[in-house]
Amino acid sequence: MRTTIFIQNLKCGGCATTITNKLYQLLNLSDVVVNVDEASVTFSYLDDLDLHLVRETLKDSGYPEVGAHNNFSTKAKSYVSCAIGKLS
Repeated sequence: MRTTIFIQNLKCGGCATTITNKLYQLLNLSDVVVNVDEASVTFSYLDDLDLHLVRETLKDSGYPEVGAHNNFSTKAKSYVSCAIGKLS
């Protein structure tokens, strides 16, 4: 299956690099594409557990799905993730 998730706090290529690297660490994912302009992540996955893991990984990295709670702590995580992505 293939899907697109629209996320919050996606600002630049550093963010995209971090997201791509984190998602490729998960099993059963392929063809990960992060679109900074649309603030979206598109990928192929095998089952609903994989989709759940992607959402949790994004949230834990500071990039919750649009409509999810986005507090100061989550935004701060996204800045750290962004910096790590820029250094990668």
